[in-house]
Amino acid sequence: MKSLSLIKPGKFGFIETPTPQLQQGQTLVKVLSCGVCGSDIHAMSGKQPFFNYPRILGHELCVEVIEAHAQDHIKVGDRCVIEPYYFCGECVACRKGKTNCCNKLSVLGVHFDGGHTSVISVPTEYLHKANALTIEQAALVEPLAIGCHAVNRANVQPGEPVVILGMGTIGLAAAFFVKAQGATPVIVDIDEGRLNFAEKTLNLGTALKAQDNIEKALIEHFGELPACVIDATGNQFSMNNCFNIVEYGGRIVYIGLFPGDTTFDAERFHQREITLLASRAALSCDFKTVIDAIANKVFDPTPMISERLSFAELDQQLPKLVGKAGLIKAIIDY
Repeated sequence: MKSLSLIKPGKFGFIETPTPQLQQGQTLVKVLSCGVCGSDIHAMSGKQPFFNYPRILGHELCVEVIEAHAQDHIKVGDRCVIEPYYFCGECVACRKGKTNCCNKLSVLGVHFDGGHTSVISVPTEYLHKANALTIEQAALVEPLAIGCHAVNRANVQPGEPVVILGMGTIGLAAAFFVKAQGATPVIVDIDEGRLNFAEKTLNLGTALKAQDNIEKALIEHFGELPACVIDATGNQFSMNNCFNIVEYGGRIVYIGLFPGDTTFDAERFHQREITLLASRAALSCDFKTVIDAIANKVFDPTPMISERLSFAELDQQLPKLVGKAGLIKAIIDY
């Protein structure tokens, strides 16, 4: 079968790979649609850490079951979402239920070959039924699960003021769930186009453009600083500044990351008794939460799709996404 391999940064090539056979504990699935993640773009640019070439990318997947074991809860014809974070189940983190922090965590399409192909074999435990979702909705579940997990980490409460920094895919995902929790969100970005999209098209909250006096702007809007700051920028300045814009007794959650150091005023940190949390990937329960939310029409994420790609032309189309203005979420049709 034909698969697309990222041979080296900036260079793709179609290759022939063997069609997998059904194995014990596995399910064979046909790829229906795949989202393009920021990690895919970083890999294309040669900037993705812990990454080896060549690699078949693709982990934001909607699939259809084509062969399954009779005793499994997954049946032929089921539409599913793949949970792409493979964990050992035995380390300390896994035993505590924090499988997203497994010390042997491997990610489909990052650490081993993923979904830029026709058929893949998946451990059945990582498949989540999504029969009530459209193909496009199902392909968006994985990035939405990351936002869902971050909001759960933040323990967002109804009515409390929350600011989400960065309106890329993950920031938008977090904003969906902040709003679903009944909090009062403010969304912040440096890009007016993204802000307008998040505020006007997705109706995710009041938009504020990132500025030097953002602390003053937030106080003017809320009457106080936000109880919770969720940073999805991966920008060093933004992440460091979170400590200046959170209320006394508040929480900061980092979803984004960068390869460097975060610095803050230790006296301010202590005086305000700020809680700092990291949020990594998602848990299995987050996938179910997202699927249920979309199925129950809590929100529809499909307006996030700003680009549609064709698998047949993917070797030419994917490199054009690097640095593309206005990109929110690209989806590959198979």
